[in-house]
Formats: sequence, structure tokens, C-alpha cells
Amino acid sequence: MTKLSVNINKVATLRNARGGNNPDVERVAQDCEMFGAQGITVHPRPDERHIRYQDVRLLKPLITTEFNIEGNPIPSFTDLVLEVKPKQVTLVPDGHDQLTSNHGWDTIENRVFLTDICARFKEAGIRTSIFVDPDVKMVEGAKLCGADRVELYTEPYASGYLADREAAIAPFVEAAQAARDCGLGLNAGHDLSLVNLYYFHQQIPWLDEVSIGHAIICDALYMGLRETIRQYLKALE
Repeated sequence: MTKLSVNINKVATLRNARGGNNPDVERVAQDCEMFGAQGITVHPRPDERHIRYQDVRLLKPLITTEFNIEGNPIPSFTDLVLEVKPKQVTLVPDGHDQLTSNHGWDTIENRVFLTDICARFKEAGIRTSIFVDPDVKMVEGAKLCGADRVELYTEPYASGYLADREAAIAPFVEAAQAARDCGLGLNAGHDLSLVNLYYFHQQIPWLDEVSIGHAIICDALYMGLRETIRQYLKALE
């Protein structure tokens, strides 16, 4: 079964826009779990423009499913993850001023660094996933770095889906097969939505997890959070 991990960054963005604690990030995380989500994802950035480091600390004891912390493993992020010890850490090559994730790691060029950081997290008992583009060489490189999983960066699939979904999915199927062949777990995320999720999962049914945030929060404005999560779970059946 493919798990749905809800990224709650956008909830924190809304809270931070006005100050105070409305909406309540911790309550939303618990509600997502109550409504059926099998995981919670957060992506704290150094400027804390959405999820703050303290949010991560406060969320850890509340989450009863899988907690996934994603981000660029700069020293402050690495220290936070080793302190909180989530079920999973996802390594994402974000710049400090980057609006959102827009590419995966070059696991060949960054092999020494990624091997070291994967070893540190795995020694702490944290499952480690590396965010990669749908490229067989990058997937195989992640395996050599010691990762447990890869997360495929799915924006190219989402942007090409309506024009030609078969062409859009092709490199992802190839990369997913490479992950399976070399014994890596498989996650996916970025711009997946109710428009394109079902087909993606249909073509790659061995996915372990999808991480979705922006689309879920947008859909929840119209359908409510409970019904939105139900619809995303249905797309993963």
C-alpha cells in the first residue's frame, strides 16, 4: 500500500502571515492523521518562512504515524533531525533563498557528502531518502551513497501530464524500476494532485509513499480537509 504523507508547510505559511497560532499547525497535523493520512511531512528552511524549527520539536511527540522531515542537510538542519529523530529524513538540495524545491541531487557529484550524511542519520536509526530527478544514474548513485529510499521529483510529470501523460510518466517508470532493481524504497512528491495522482500510482504501483502539501491545502479550501484526504487516499487505492 502506498502511504499518503501530508506536507503541512502551507498551513504554517498561513499562520505566519498574521502571527499568532491560527491555524494551529499541531492540531492540523493531528487532524490529518485522524482523517486517514499515514504520515506528516515538514520542510523547515533556515529563514523559517513556514515551518519553524520549534514546530518540528513540538510536532514530534504528537505524531502517531510516520514523521518525515525534509530539507537541505546544512548543519542546523542536521542537528535538528538528529535531535528530533523522525522516522524518515528526506535530503533536498534547496538553496537558502529558494522558493520551493525545483531539482534533485546530483548523487554522483555529491557522493562523498551524501554518503557521510546518510551514514550519520542511519546511525541514529533514521530512514534516509534522497530527493532525485527521474534519472536512472541519479537513482543508482543514491544507492551507492547508502540511502534507504529515493524520492522522485515529480514536477516535470505534473507539468507534462495534460499534454501527454504517457510521455510524462515514462522517465519516472524507468527511474522507479531502477530503484526497485537496486533495492531502494521509493517515494514521490512535488505538484502531485487529484488531477494526476491516480495515473502516476497506476503506472508505478510499488510506490512506498507520496508526500503532498500544496494541492491538498488548496483542495481543502473547497472540500474540507477530511474529504480532501479521503479523496487522495482513494486515488492511491
